[in-house]
Amino acid sequence: MLGGTFDPVHLGHLRSAVELHEALALDRVHLIPANMPPHREDPGVSSEQRLTMLKVGIGDTPGLVADDRELRRDGPSYSSDTLASLREVFGTQARIVMAIGHDAFLKLDSWHQPERLFELAHVVVIERPDHQDSLPAALRSLIEKREVATPQALFTAPAGGLLRLSLPSRMAISATDIRHRLASGRSVRYLLPDAVERHIQTHGLYR
Repeated sequence: MLGGTFDPVHLGHLRSAVELHEALALDRVHLIPANMPPHREDPGVSSEQRLTMLKVGIGDTPGLVADDRELRRDGPSYSSDTLASLREVFGTQARIVMAIGHDAFLKLDSWHQPERLFELAHVVVIERPDHQDSLPAALRSLIEKREVATPQALFTAPAGGLLRLSLPSRMAISATDIRHRLASGRSVRYLLPDAVERHIQTHGLYR
């Protein structure tokens, strides 16, 4: 599971998903747009448009799935509820991973039902090697004795572990910057998949 607002989906999102798929030898990566993100302002376009852009951005990429389950649920898009719905589908013994970025990880203890996240899945943190922030005490307590060093160690159980993972590309692309560029008529070429750029232009999004 790789969640986010995907407002809009860009090459950094998609490349990270591909590299997660490869690095962890996953069956698939579900990219799940948040309908009502609890940790940020409302997205710039509708949930349906963000899902459509995600679908056209993924195209036929093997192992990546645009998952609309949060759009089918009322209320805030809590990750614990999303993981619970995935667990219902795949069963108690499936090895489920929730991948999050480093900045989100630093606030994980403030998320809705943070302990439940580990009951339902492993957490994989996409590391930012240039950031060595000290962890808040509440976060250290949450992850105590959960961290492992390798994917092999992580997958000895269906859930409950924490792995910090550095991905090769680390594409520093900002959806906020993309929205600003689109609003001011500047180029977003090579920041988005061509199909996503065409969709945005066709529908006049982010103007």
